[in-house]
Amino acid sequence: MSVKQSVLVIDDEKINLKIIGDMLNDDVCIMMAKSGEQGIRKAIEYQPDLILLDVLMPEMDGFETMSRLRHDARTSTIPVIFITALNDSSHEEKALLMGASDYIQKPLHTNIVQARVRLHLQLIKQRKMLEKLANIDPLTSLANRRKYHDVITHEWQAAIQNQDCISLIVIDIDNFKQYNDCYGHATGDKVLQQVAEVLANQVADKGLVARYGGEEFVILLPRHSREHSIDVARRCMQDVEALNLAYSHEDFSGKVTVSVGGSTQSPSLGCKSDDFFDAADDMLGLAKKSGKNRILWKLANDRQVVVE
Repeated sequence: MSVKQSVLVIDDEKINLKIIGDMLNDDVCIMMAKSGEQGIRKAIEYQPDLILLDVLMPEMDGFETMSRLRHDARTSTIPVIFITALNDSSHEEKALLMGASDYIQKPLHTNIVQARVRLHLQLIKQRKMLEKLANIDPLTSLANRRKYHDVITHEWQAAIQNQDCISLIVIDIDNFKQYNDCYGHATGDKVLQQVAEVLANQVADKGLVARYGGEEFVILLPRHSREHSIDVARRCMQDVEALNLAYSHEDFSGKVTVSVGGSTQSPSLGCKSDDFFDAADDMLGLAKKSGKNRILWKLANDRQVVVE
């Protein structure tokens, strides 16, 4: 069963809210706001798929509301359709130049409103599908590096603003080249898929799991302490070993394991998320050099701890 798309209607006239709600209620989930301020708050909280915005409102008109929506990262990409009784082409031009997706003039005709809203919701659905495909690693169905960079940028700023901690785990499959040499890339791909599934199951909705490249994965855990994050890393490492994917290569026999590097930080202004990644990645490099199948975690003052 598909989830209904949502539309936020912002209009200071109750009768207009009722009319538009009745026009669209069968097709979408309707939310209503009686002022620009209330509309902005609801847009931030509920993240509607589309906003219908009246131009003529007291205190904060539609243009100012639109400007504030566009300058807030949380609402800047939500499409907006202006609805107005104004018939001055300069207002329509202004709305479109501000980034409005459409401009509907009153009096409203049910079939026109429904058709335009339906069109824009379909475009939104297609855009989201393309964005999702662009952010997914096709082999493992995890997020890809591009998605990781988008999420770390957002979560890093949120951690600074809220004075929260954030943890990053970088994971690499040990001896993966040798495994590919033994059994071929097709079998190696299956290993990548199995490891990806283990990581995704351990993290679930607690954070982001992404394939960073090759046999390297990252787990981003916003608002997770070092202790909790190390526990996640430990379970991931144990579950990969429990897959019991044995292999033999020349003088070496064993089973697939992973090495893990991690870092936890409470970022402040001036800190860079790239340095945060480098800290965890450096720990991964040391974990591999010091014997593999272990966890190293970055501590303050450039110290480190061997967890496993």
